[in-house]
Amino acid sequence: MIEQEPVAPAGATHRPVAALSWMEELRATLTLAWPLVIAQLAQNALTTTDVIMTGWLGPQYLAAGTLASTFLMPFLVLGFGIVGAVAPLVAQARGARDIKAVRRVVRQGLWASIAIATALLPLLWQVRPIFAALGQNPETSVMAEGYVHVAVWMFYPALAMVALRSLLSAFDSTRIILVITVLGVVFNAAVNYVLIFGHFGFPRLELRGSAIATVLTNLLMFAAMLAFVLRDRRFRRFHILIRFWKPDWARFREIFRIGGPIGLTVLAEVSLFTAAALLMGLLGTDEVAAHAVALQTASMAFMVPLGLGIAATVRVGVAYGRSDPEGIRKAGWTAFALGTGFMTLTCVLFLTLGPWIVSLFLDRAAPDNANAIVLAATYLVVAGVFQIADGAQVVAAHALRGLSDTKIPMLVAIIGYWVVGLPVGYLLGFVLGWRGLGIWIGLAAGLAAVAVVLVTRFAMRERLGLLRPRS
Repeated sequence: MIEQEPVAPAGATHRPVAALSWMEELRATLTLAWPLVIAQLAQNALTTTDVIMTGWLGPQYLAAGTLASTFLMPFLVLGFGIVGAVAPLVAQARGARDIKAVRRVVRQGLWASIAIATALLPLLWQVRPIFAALGQNPETSVMAEGYVHVAVWMFYPALAMVALRSLLSAFDSTRIILVITVLGVVFNAAVNYVLIFGHFGFPRLELRGSAIATVLTNLLMFAAMLAFVLRDRRFRRFHILIRFWKPDWARFREIFRIGGPIGLTVLAEVSLFTAAALLMGLLGTDEVAAHAVALQTASMAFMVPLGLGIAATVRVGVAYGRSDPEGIRKAGWTAFALGTGFMTLTCVLFLTLGPWIVSLFLDRAAPDNANAIVLAATYLVVAGVFQIADGAQVVAAHALRGLSDTKIPMLVAIIGYWVVGLPVGYLLGFVLGWRGLGIWIGLAAGLAAVAVVLVTRFAMRERLGLLRPRS
């Protein structure tokens, strides 16, 4: 049973909480982070399931599904980033013991989810003209349009779930997030199997069936999370749906003020890797295959510092809410040490076991794979080096979000990824002829530039005035 934490009325004063020791902070961060890490890995499994099952239909279906998902993803991560502002705001309200602020922030986070999904819907509906303008295959575009016109409805529950997940994370209830995510993976696989192929008397809907499964899975996960929040003793006291239609425009604007830069930061990073994949496509099939292997491996490792980063947002935000500079220091640097420590380990693994890792994806016995295997192992060497920078930048960015510092990190990310990373990758890859290796070095340079600036910014947080009392 979870011990109920006392929450004071808004504006009430309270005695400062004694700072945790480094070991206590370490335990608190790990307890909060490990379910988030596994949940992030499980979230990836949702997409992996869709790819595997649509691939069973044939390459044309896989191409259409991939095209549709690639089209939707930038808009989805932008929305995730905006609504993700609920996490630091709720954590700060928890630190200040302001129960009214918790309720209002979550409620306005749900409002923001509805507003973003509704605003994006007309644009996403025009998917076929957009694909035509981009020169995509007409037949593939028609199939992708059928998927998108169904899958767009997942935006409502998927974005709203971010607000609820932020509430749960801010109060250390991350295990239920893991449980619901794993159940979602199982449900998604089952519904995909039934609707794509028409088993058990259901119609064979093929690609559209995969889209329906995605929508239903997000609805189920949102409903389960909402039911938990409304029924659990620790969360029902917030009454997040009471007077749901009552506006709180100040907090609604604050979510967009803080979350807008977060969304653009995530979008800048996602689009950098999309651009890198497109550049790889100019080099040849082997380069694309090798890039996919290296990127998938690096992405799996990235889930650990990402989970630690989310925990850092909560831990730093709670300390910030209670005006505890020492707590902020320990929370931020603990998560940073864990994140970079893990990525140092993966760096060693990539450098020493690269060929073996690649063999998990590509059959060494197939002669056609020989060049791709060599390329992928080479890319993994660079990926190993940038693992440390990637872990550092994601934890630092999330720690700064706990201080509601998002605008400058957004500019740093855009400049680091698009003014440093992509140009360096293009210069080395195409001008100097280093091909895919040059592109990966460019990715590493961009991540390293962002990491250096963001870590320095967190280290200088007091001098930069980032610890001003919450208003």
